Amino acid sequence: MSGHSKWSTIKRKKGVTDAKRGALFTKFIREITVAARAGGEDLDSNPRLRTAVLKAKANNMPNDNIDRAIKKGVGNVEGVVYEEIRYEGYGPGGVAIMVDCITDNKNRTTPEIRSIFGKNGGNLGETGSVNYLFDRKGVIVIEAGKVTEDEVIEMLLDFDVEDVKSEEGNIEITTSPEGYVQVSDFLSKKDYNLIENQLTYVPKTTVALDEKKAGQCLRIMELLEDQDDAQEVYSNYDISDEIMAKLGE
Repeated sequence: MSGHSKWSTIKRKKGVTDAKRGALFTKFIREITVAARAGGEDLDSNPRLRTAVLKAKANNMPNDNIDRAIKKGVGNVEGVVYEEIRYEGYGPGGVAIMVDCITDNKNRTTPEIRSIFGKNGGNLGETGSVNYLFDRKGVIVIEAGKVTEDEVIEMLLDFDVEDVKSEEGNIEITTSPEGYVQVSDFLSKKDYNLIENQLTYVPKTTVALDEKKAGQCLRIMELLEDQDDAQEVYSNYDISDEIMAKLGE
């Protein structure tokens, strides 16, 4: 399974209980603020903001917090100025890793990210060193139970959908960035549980890892994910179900 699919599955299973809820809300607030600043406060015309709000609501973030973050982004509330930074590098086994951060202090964030890479079998690279290995895509995952893969394919025939496949019973839909909002709107009105619904980065190719490298890779991914300023972490590793089962024992 590719890095995106496997890591997304792991995060869903871990849930919010593994993270401090306050720290998670801080990440959401930063993303909402920056998204509103970049594209305005209208969710219908700002897919990035829409994705951020959906993710925050899915994790039970209060509407008041969301509204304040949007107002801060469009300049209606005084607040800290955030900077977006993407870090790129390689992890154990030569897998590509991208980390999108939002920070109010680059001089704090950069050494922390560099340290996580350096101490865990990776190395931080230059800007542009790995981003060409990923494509921007819309990814929507329907929880298993209420609809089949064939039914999803049939209902989305008239939409800009690139792929529909089953992953552990759940149904994963991949769209172009341009087609994402329309598909998301359509499926959001259905009686389905969308356990993932976002614009993200999907690897063009993957790197297969043995058990040792797989364990190391999951470790560095988790450390990067838990770094205070990290918003999203992407990788192109491929870990077999057999190895994943061993690592989960």
